[in-house]
Amino acid sequence: MLISTLIWSFARPSTLLLALFTVGLVLSLAGRHRSARLVMGGTAAILLAIAVLPAGDWAMASLEDRYPRQRAWPDHIDGIIGLGGAVNPSLTDIWHTPALTDGGERMTEFVAAARHYPEARLVFTGGTGAKDPAGLREADVAAMLFEQLGLPRDRVLYERDALNTRDNATLTWQLIQPKPGERWLLITSAFHMPRAEGAFARAGWQVIPWPTGFKSGRSSGPPGIDLPLDLTLLDYAFHEWAGMLVYRARGWI
Repeated sequence: MLISTLIWSFARPSTLLLALFTVGLVLSLAGRHRSARLVMGGTAAILLAIAVLPAGDWAMASLEDRYPRQRAWPDHIDGIIGLGGAVNPSLTDIWHTPALTDGGERMTEFVAAARHYPEARLVFTGGTGAKDPAGLREADVAAMLFEQLGLPRDRVLYERDALNTRDNATLTWQLIQPKPGERWLLITSAFHMPRAEGAFARAGWQVIPWPTGFKSGRSSGPPGIDLPLDLTLLDYAFHEWAGMLVYRARGWI
């Protein structure tokens, strides 16, 4: 988990562009001004293209369009699965209040679904990528938040050891042992749903994808430039595409 996190920290598009700009700066300081202009000019051109197109929005749409949101709740489900990745255990531990990431819709949608299906079984899965495995975990933060939002603590089963999406699927299967034919609502961010649905299907689940937290759609609205947002969306999209390639290579989806 730590190794993959470190690799991604340096391989994401925004970091690679920063590295490319740094190379140009070093070339300039070394007196190789022509090479520096080529590298820094190329970096600027790439950034401009990302912002104007907008590339980030298109990249996210390629993932989110695969599982469009249904307009109405399914008629019947047996249970609801909420995935981690939307809370920050470290900040929660520091400030003693649930800290959400920009994927917080995963949490609020879980509560909304639980209220819509009062008889459904509920499970939330999320461990921690921190070095201290004894520290606060995503499932612990989720329990705090759900209780604050009025969801009884004893209604939800919590899986606390998952470190990635494959773990979410396999460890939750071991915890729940769903019966053949049971239909479970799978809640996660829309851009993450292709990998999540594939991993849960491989683990034996029969899930109904319920994506939330859509991030694409800017390209269909009024024109505008938001480079920080587009770089963020590109990072998210590249992370998911890379994750799906790895999962396919390992037979996890």
